[in-house]
Amino acid sequence: MAITVNIGEAKTRLSELIARVEAGEEVVIARGNAPVARLTALEDDKRRRAQQAIARIRALRDSGDIKPVTVEEILAWRHEGHKY
Repeated sequence: MAITVNIGEAKTRLSELIARVEAGEEVVIARGNAPVARLTALEDDKRRRAQQAIARIRALRDSGDIKPVTVEEILAWRHEGHKY
């Protein structure tokens, strides 16, 4: 749930608004009646991006487009490009 506050109120209540954001709420800051900024928790954004990345990796894994790698292939790659 998002709450909307004007800029002056946001200046006065910044600590309280940040505490609400940390608790999971979203705060929209408005100039007059027009929204100009949004406060959201950074960890939520990081977590959401990580979950999206994991979902894409799982979808790719399950798509069958990637063939399994054998231990022998991994061992062969270990020295690939080395000059003895």
